Amino acid sequence: MPHDVTAARASFRALHQSGCFVLPNPWDVGSARMLAHLGFSALASTSAGYAWTIGLPDNQVTRDGVLEHLAQLCRATDLPVNADYESGFAEEPEGVAANVRLAIDTGVAGLSIEDRDGTPTGLYDIAFATERIRAARRAIDDSGQNVILVARTEGLLVDPSALTPAIDKLVAFAQAGADCLYAPGVMAKADIVAMVRAVAPKPVNVVISKPGTRVADFAEMGVRRISIGGALARAAWAGALDAARTLREGSFDGFAGATPSRELNGMFAPFA
Repeated sequence: MPHDVTAARASFRALHQSGCFVLPNPWDVGSARMLAHLGFSALASTSAGYAWTIGLPDNQVTRDGVLEHLAQLCRATDLPVNADYESGFAEEPEGVAANVRLAIDTGVAGLSIEDRDGTPTGLYDIAFATERIRAARRAIDDSGQNVILVARTEGLLVDPSALTPAIDKLVAFAQAGADCLYAPGVMAKADIVAMVRAVAPKPVNVVISKPGTRVADFAEMGVRRISIGGALARAAWAGALDAARTLREGSFDGFAGATPSRELNGMFAPFA
């Protein structure tokens, strides 16, 4: 299916203007086409989900591998694709800008840059992290392309109690030109509302980390978009692992209820 990059980027921009939408995360071309078939309005890549498809843990993928993965996702569907671009695969702002330009060339409608410094729990300080976002902003503006810049801080994943520093970073990122703000790990309603208000009128992305909430609940809090990270990929792996373990024990019962091949073939036929 041909991918109309201009139309995808325009529709993605429009989704960020009002309301609340779900942004599911495919991990390969097949899952991207499945989600398009189900009627979602946009997609986002997942660094963890992609890493597992090539037998690596999260945060161990290469920039060039991710660029090819993003290009494949964009070619797979007409839906806009937001890139999980980790920390921009560079430390210095100039390197981030150069890599953002490469990501734009894959056809993505949006991309996120986070503030991890390459160590398991280390984060760039607010001044340097903000300069990296400014560099990404300049790269997008210089390209002339209508690409959404998502700025994210991983601070709440390092310290769940560090709400104020996380909000301070998001405010700085918004002022530096980010179109959408994101702090994985925020869960309490009061914290989400505080985050939304702090960066308004810029939209906020929330990743779902626990069951029991609905899209309507987040819309009520003022959240503009909802993603699920690697959750769908984990669910797929869980199903495959359970079936494989049952098979290892000598039973085929783990395949009961599996989606029939004819249904899968029918799902993918329009994209052939």
